[in-house]
Order: sequence, then structure tokens, then C-alpha cells
Amino acid sequence: MTAIKHALQRDIFTPNDERLLSIVNVCKAGKKKKNCFLCATVTTERPVQVKVVKVKKTDKGDFYKRQMAWELRDLTEVDAKDANKENPEFDLHFEKVYRWVASSTAEKNSFISCIWKLNQRYLRKKVEFVNVSPQLLEESVPSGESQSVAGGDEDALDDYQELNAREEQDIESMMAVCEYAISNAEAFAEKLSRELQVLDGANIQSIMASEKQVNILMQLLDQALAEVDNIEGKLLSYEEMLQSVKEQMDQISQSNHLIQISNTNNGKLLDEIQFLVNYMDLSKGHIKALQEGDLSSPKGIEACINASEALSQCMNVALKPGHDKLMAVKQQQHLFSELRDTFARRLTNHLNNVFVHQGHDQSSTLSQHTAELTLPKHSPLHRDLLRYAKLMEWLKNTQREKYEGLSRTYVDYMTRLYEREIKDFFEVAKIKMAGTSKDGKGKFGLHGSSGKLTGSTSSLNKLAVSSSNSRRSQSSSLLDMGNMSASDLDVADRTRFDKIFEQVLSELEPLCLAEQDFISKFFKLQQNPTLAQVSIRYNPDSDLCVKDMVRMMMNKIFQSIETELNSLIALVDKIDSFNSLYMLVKMSHHVWTAQNVDPASYLSTTLGNVLVTVKRNFDKCIVSETHVICKNVQEALNFLKCCFSDFFFLNMKRKKT
Repeated sequence: MTAIKHALQRDIFTPNDERLLSIVNVCKAGKKKKNCFLCATVTTERPVQVKVVKVKKTDKGDFYKRQMAWELRDLTEVDAKDANKENPEFDLHFEKVYRWVASSTAEKNSFISCIWKLNQRYLRKKVEFVNVSPQLLEESVPSGESQSVAGGDEDALDDYQELNAREEQDIESMMAVCEYAISNAEAFAEKLSRELQVLDGANIQSIMASEKQVNILMQLLDQALAEVDNIEGKLLSYEEMLQSVKEQMDQISQSNHLIQISNTNNGKLLDEIQFLVNYMDLSKGHIKALQEGDLSSPKGIEACINASEALSQCMNVALKPGHDKLMAVKQQQHLFSELRDTFARRLTNHLNNVFVHQGHDQSSTLSQHTAELTLPKHSPLHRDLLRYAKLMEWLKNTQREKYEGLSRTYVDYMTRLYEREIKDFFEVAKIKMAGTSKDGKGKFGLHGSSGKLTGSTSSLNKLAVSSSNSRRSQSSSLLDMGNMSASDLDVADRTRFDKIFEQVLSELEPLCLAEQDFISKFFKLQQNPTLAQVSIRYNPDSDLCVKDMVRMMMNKIFQSIETELNSLIALVDKIDSFNSLYMLVKMSHHVWTAQNVDPASYLSTTLGNVLVTVKRNFDKCIVSETHVICKNVQEALNFLKCCFSDFFFLNMKRKKT
């Protein structure tokens, strides 16, 4: 084993600047016996690295090769299997468990003892030894093959030196002198021991002969020891001074760390304050505009719009966690709430007054349109109110109740205003339509066509008692006169009626479209999905969409249009039932036009309902005229029968005479 150890040191570990301290011949447990060597090594350079190396003999020749190496610091546990009985098996726990069987228990114990010493010296007891005898961990294992490595103390690990070339030559020359050095190693060792004893005796005698020199050497050693003590004292004082300096430097480092933390916290605090100042600070100009801004002038309205937008941004800023607990933030939020409520009241009162005054101003101009068949234009009112559209949007997003109150107020005032205007407008239309058929009523009654036919048949019946020639001439003349006069009057009246009815519809259409467009813009009810979602979010209990809200307001404002149109249609139908044909054509055209613009608009819905009424009147007219025509045809046949019978009897009398 010594020769193998020497060969391994020379061939494998010396080129890598490593020293071989212990070796054990092992094979893997439970497998075929393929022997290898586990070697405990340390590096010759510092820092010292301790390794366990697996060395295996090559298949060809007697050379050894390094197969695997583990760092001793990666070793977590050494398991000797049994501390009381001799057992060659042991386990090494690295990244996984390696199970080995040593060639002998002595080699295993020697190797484990070396590992323990290396653990004590370099790893500070990090490796755990299990099932290992305590005596083995306290002193060297008595083994002839391993005493050179494991029998010494820790200093022996560092004192081991490799033989140099001269020492190798001396050993070889000495072995050459002694022929039996290889064949009989014990005799060679005894000879060397005897020669070493002789040399030791000579050395002792030489030392005793130089006692004086020894005494001098001892004195020098005592002086050196005293000097060492002095130096140690100085080193201790220096160490204390360095310790004091170290403590002061630690305090300085800690204070610097605290200063750095303080600076970091101050920077973060400054950023938070800057954030709050930038996003929650409302200028004095905006505050003044919200409190005292003039809502009647364009500049004042513009200032109020800017101030309300700035206020909304300040109130809707996304505060970070903890900001709402700051007293300054609470005060600022309270100020914003007061400004919002104050401005909302001012805006609501001002718009209420605007609605009232504008309604009175429009009512005063109604007298100008009574003589003409026109409706007053509300574009000036819409233009003035649209300046407040952005403020209405702000009110809608911040004070929903006040926004809805303003909506109801506007609807109430405009309902009364439009009701008066539409009523007067339709009164004028009725007067003009009644005037167009005044002559026709005097001559032919309310139903021109039926009166015409009834008059002709009654004339013919009255002439039945006279002669046939005189009856035919008189009846034909009456028929011709009645047909010509009634036809001319009906065409003229129906042409004027057509123009009047077209003018009525032409006046109503732009009025309704303008009002619907104004409501959508002023109350921010544009028909898009985003605003519809906003409306539903503000009013979660309502399923009305934006279009329904606009239609509902239009129904309230123009609730009299459909009633007046139906009243006008009823009057016209009484005047002449054939007017329903003209109305059907006109209404169909206007309904088609309105549906092309917006199928769900109020105008399209209202005209569609009126169109249904007109269609029903037209159907009634057709039915009644059909009955009249059938009745007149029967009367004409009866008249012809009477004439023929009279003529027949006259001829008979003539023949008899």
C-alpha cells in the first residue's frame, strides 16, 4: 500500500500541486468487485482545498488515472454502518449517497480518521459522522499501513514533505549497498534503526560537549520569548485600538446608512407631496370662477367651464393608499366638495332662470306668427343654451339629481311653450283649410261627390211626370252643370288643401328635428354605447337607453303634436273625405323621409302613428264611396225603367187613338 501511495503521489497528485494524506482500497457495494482507491488530498497552495478523489487503475498497463473528485465541503455525512463491530462497509453522502466496501476494516478506519481530522481543521466540524467509534475520532487508529498518515496530530499533515531528488538518490544508493533491502525489508529497517541510534548517540554526545553553547542558546531563547511577549503586548494594544477603530467605523457606517435611508425617505416624501400639490391644487382663479363666475357672459361661461374641468380632475385623481388619511388631503377634498355643491346650485338656479325667461320671450313673439302658417324658430334659444352644454355634462357627472331636475324643468317649460305654439299653429291651419271649402259647402254639402250624384238623381226623379223629351233635356243639362262646377271647385280646394297640409308637415319636421338635436347635445344624450353605459351606471335601476331617454323627453315636450294632427285630419276628412288620399300620399312621403334620417326618432314614430289614422280614414272613404256609387247606379236603372214604361204607354195611347 505504501508503494501504491508513493506512486499515486508522484504520478497523479504532484503535477496538480496536491498532497496525498490517506488512501483506502474500495469497491462499490452490491456490484462486481472493481477495485479503486479513495484518496484524501489537500492542495499545497493557500487557500487550502480538501478533496476526496477516486483513482482507478487503467485497463491497459499499471497506470492510474483520476476518475472523479468531490470537494470535502460538499460532504454532509459519513456513515460507518457499525461502531461496535468490524464492518468494512461505509457510506459517503455528497450530492448523493455513495456506498463503498473497503478491502479491510483498518483501512476504512484510517481513512475515516483522516476525514475527521480534515473536517476538524478546515471545515470546522461541518461533516456529521454516524456509527463511528468515539475512540476513532479522538486518536489515531493503530494500523501499520496508516500510522504514517493517521497516527500523527494535525501538525503532521502540514509537516509532510515530498522527497526531493537528492534524498531519493541517497535512498537508492543506500538500498544498492544493502542487497537485501527489497527482499528483506525488516532486516533493512533494523539495520537503519541501529545506524540511526548510533547517529543519535553521537549527536547527544556532541550536544553535551557543547553545553556552553546550549546555555547561550537558551539565554537567547529566553530573550526571544521575552521579546515575543513584548510584541504580543503591543499587538494586543494594537488590536484593541483597531477594535475601537472598527467599532467607530461601524457606527459611522450605520449612521451613513441611516442618513441614506433618511434621504431616500425624504425624496419619496417630496415626490408624494409634489404629486398631491400637482394634482390636488386648484388655482385661485378657478375657485373664484366657481364661486362668483358670471354665467351670463361668454368669457364667464368659458372660465366656469375650465374651472369645473379642473375641479373634476382634482376630485377624480387616483390617490395612493394612505393619502386619504392625511389631514391636508381631507381638508382639500372637503373644499372641493363645497365648491362642487356651491357651483352646482349657482348653475342650476341660473339655468332655471334662463329657461323661464327664454320661455316668456318666446311667448311674446307668438302674436307675430298667428296670421301666417309658420312656427316660431327656437334656434336663438338653442344657440344660447348650447354654451352651457359642457357645464351640463359636468353637472351630469357630479350632481345627477340636479341634472335630472334641470331636465324636468326644461321639459315642463318647453312643453307649455310648444303646446301654445302648436295649438295656435294648428288653429291657423284649420281656419285656412275651412276657408278653402266654404263655397263648396254651400253648393254641394260636405261630401262633394256624393252631393253631386244625389242632386242629379233627384232632378231626374222630379222630371218623371213631364214628357220624355223635356225630361231628358232638363236632366242632362242639370247633370252637365253639376259635374262641371263641382269638379272645378273640388280640384281647386284640394290643391290649396294639399299646399296647406304640406306646409304644416314642413313646419313640424324641422322643429322636431332641431329640438331633438338640441336635447341630445345640451343634455349630453348622444346615442353611442359609451354614454348609454354611463347613464345606466348612474341610474342602475332603470333599463332606459339613451335613445329611450331622448324619445321620452320629446314625447313630453311635443305631446300635443299627435293630438293636433289627428284633430286636423278629422276636420279635413269632414270637409271632404277624398282629402284622405292627399294626406295619405303626403304622410307616406314624410314618414319615409323621417325613417331614412333616424328610424327611432320621435318624428318618425309620431308621423307613423298619424299615417295609420290617415290610412284608416282613407279605407273608410273608399268603402263609403263604393256604397254611394252602387246606390246611384241602382237609382239610375230605376229611372230608365220609368222612362221606358212612360214611353211605352204613350205609344199605346197614340196607336189606340
